[in-house]
Formats: sequence, C-alpha cells, structure tokens
Amino acid sequence: MRSAESLSQPASAKRSNSWQLRLSERRFLLLVGDTVACLLATLVAMVAWSLTAPEPFDLDFVARRAHWFIIMPLLWLIVARLNGFNNLRLAYQNAAMFARLLFISVQVVIIYLFIFFLVVPSGLDLPRLFTLYYAVAAFSLVGMWRVSRPRLFSWSQQPRRAVLIGNGKAAAALAQTIAQEAPNDYEIIGYVPSELSSDSRLLNLRQLSLSDDLTQVVRQHNVSELILAHNGMLSAELFQAVMACYEQGIAITPMPLLYEQITGRVPIEHVGQFDWQLVLPLDGDTLSFRLYLAIKRLIDVTLALIGLACFAVILPPLALLIRLDSRGPIFYRQERLGRGGKPFQIVKLRSMVQDAEKLSGPQWARKDDPRVTRVGRWLRKTRLDEVPQLWNVLRGEMSIVGPRPERPVFIEQLTQKIPFYRTRLLVAPGLTGWAQICYKYGNTEEDALVKLQYDLYYIRHQSIALDLLIMLRTLGKMLSLSGT
Repeated sequence: MRSAESLSQPASAKRSNSWQLRLSERRFLLLVGDTVACLLATLVAMVAWSLTAPEPFDLDFVARRAHWFIIMPLLWLIVARLNGFNNLRLAYQNAAMFARLLFISVQVVIIYLFIFFLVVPSGLDLPRLFTLYYAVAAFSLVGMWRVSRPRLFSWSQQPRRAVLIGNGKAAAALAQTIAQEAPNDYEIIGYVPSELSSDSRLLNLRQLSLSDDLTQVVRQHNVSELILAHNGMLSAELFQAVMACYEQGIAITPMPLLYEQITGRVPIEHVGQFDWQLVLPLDGDTLSFRLYLAIKRLIDVTLALIGLACFAVILPPLALLIRLDSRGPIFYRQERLGRGGKPFQIVKLRSMVQDAEKLSGPQWARKDDPRVTRVGRWLRKTRLDEVPQLWNVLRGEMSIVGPRPERPVFIEQLTQKIPFYRTRLLVAPGLTGWAQICYKYGNTEEDALVKLQYDLYYIRHQSIALDLLIMLRTLGKMLSLSGT
C-alpha cells in the first residue's frame, strides 16, 4: 500500500481542475462546434447557390433566404443525434467518425430531396443543388472541426481525474465501464477502500490507505471528482475526509449516476438500500411532469388514429398472406401487465404457428425461433406485427413509447431474481422503447437485466425529446428491416 506522500504528481495534474470537463460539458462543446460548422456550411452553400442564380450574393440575397440557416442546421443536428454522432467515444476515432459523418450527410440529402419533391408543386424556392452544396460543406467543415478540436481546445481533452471511494463490485464495475466506454474522458488515479476485504479486480488501480490525507491527495493530483462506489455506510473517518474534499469544491458523484451518464443504463445490481431512490423518476409528481404526460397522451392518441387508419389499408393483403402461410387466426391476443400491474390483452398480428406453447408452456421467443412462420419472420423484421397494438394505445392500456409489456408469468420469475424489476410497472408499457433501440434481441435473464437497466433510464429521464428520439430511431429500424 502506498501513502499519499510517496505518490509523484504527474505533469497532467498541473492544469487547474476547472478545465477537467464533465461528460455533459464535453457533449455540449461538441454540439456547439457542430452547430457553428453547420451554420457556416449553410453560408457556403448559399454562396454556391448564388453563382447559379440570376442575382448577386449580397445582404438582400441572404435576408430573403435566412430561414435556411435554421432549417438545414436543425435537420443535420437531428439526423446526427439519431445516428449517435454525439457519442464521446466516436469523437476520438477519426476513421469511424468520418464514416458516420458520411452516412449522416447521405441521409440529409435523401430527406431533403424527399421534401423537395413534396413541395415542388407549391412553387416554393427550394433548389435541388442546394442540398448537395450543403452536404459537401457540412461534411468538410464538421469533419475539420472534429479533427482540429484537440488542437483548438487542448484543455478540453484533459481527462477528468477522479478517485474511487470503495473497493467492492460496484467500484470494479465502474472502473471497467470507464476503461471500455470513456477511457479518454476519465482518469481514475486510485481508490480508497471502504470495506475490510480487498477486491482483486481493483488491484490494477492504486490503493490509497485510509490514513492518507484525502484532501492532500486531491490537491497533489489535481482531482476534480470523488466517485462514491461503496457498499453500505462510510466509516466516520472516511465520511469526514470526503466532506473535507467537498468543502474544497471537489464534486461528489454516486457511482450509479456516473454509470448512467456513460452508458445510458441504470446499474440496478449496484443500487443498494441507501440509494434505491436512484431508480425512480427524476421529476416525480410535479406540474411539469403532469404536463408532459398530457402532451404524451395527446401524441399517443393522434399517432394511434393515424396509424390505425393506414393499417386498415394494408390489413387485407397482410391477412391473406398470414392465412395462406399457416392455419390459425389473423390476430393474436395475450395477457400482459400494464401500469401498476394491471392486466390487459395485447393485440398483435400472428407471427407464430397456432398453439405455439401448447406443449412447451410459456417461454421466451428466441432468435431464429422455429415457431415463427415464414410470413411472421418478415412481419417481425418490419415490426408490422406490432401495429395492432395501436388499439391498446388508443384504449390507454399502452403508450407509443415505454418499456415493452411483459407477461405475468415472466414478471413473477424475474421479480424474484432481479432487483427493482417491478419498477417497470411505474409507467405505461410502450409499443417501442429505449431498451428496444439500444440493445440487441435477447431471451435470457442476463438480457432481461440489461434491458431493465435501459428501461429504468427511460423512466428516470422521460421527456418529449427522448420520446421523439426513440420514435424516429424505431422508424429507422423498421425501414432497415432490423426488427426482431
């Protein structure tokens, strides 16, 4: 065990900890740079536009087309968000970043051209080549910004230096997550044990003894953050040391919150009785949250009515295909649990053979499930089998976005094995959800645990913006035939 006095101060620790940005600040910096680059790209595209126009490029030319400085950057930023371009790990991998940037640029051109052909009859001033000019300029300028950012703002590249308070499974899980997901954003200089037994999984980190002056270690190594990753209560000595650091302006962050920021999941297996509230919604029963629920219900009803009207048009050929492929009914009903554990009958297009569980009993669907019919495989890939659930949405039993509704028998099994599993029942189940767009298809208890982590993240961060993001990414999965 090494004392604080024996630890040498690295050169990177000489910079003020005020420049060690948080994850949210790093993402915000990327967003600001991308936005400025998109605005400049719009200006460049407008200059190129003027070269083919019968009028010169001047202030009047720009003023009459000023709306493009809102439309084009906003379109690009939305498409970039849907493609995960704000991922910090991607920002450090230039090859992968440029590949994603090219994909985004192509999508923007396709969306623009689709809009162009819709509005041409209206006679609006919407040149076809403008999007090509903009796509090339945005690709070049955003790419230049992302590559040059370390040189322009070298201080923003400094990893956030932190100390782990704890040496158990939670500390090990966070250390591993940082190493895999945020190696350039966080630097763990060591840990302070909070338990009597040591954990071998942390032996690759420097251990700071309890006798060390934690405030001295923080100053010496320019630590910006203490991460509480302990099990149970802190000892009086360690608690006082942490509070002394807090008084010096050092951020104190619970492990579940940082894990959530990095992964988009709530680490329920590391949330104990002292911080169980970390799995509950952030807003709770507030006026703003009630307003959100009212707007969400309005969106649900509107989309359900539109969706059912469109579905009625394609239902006859779908019904014929299902009946020709295998005997049995067109629709399939099954009991699921809704908000508050209230049972209801879910409605889907039948994608499996009739009486699929007659001999085996209830079991999870699995990848390449032999019970799935030929038409059923196509229905699942396009997610058309889920569309009849819009009737459940219209009845108020489900929402467009939320955790997927589960069968009572599986909820009973998983509740006994996974902590906080019934927390999913705090909200109405959804036609699609955060877990569905972020995690692969799974049919094991381990998969159920990871999906619950995503579901709890959604429950904690519910908002109209997150709902729209999930719906748009779900649409992308449907169009790419990547459903399950």
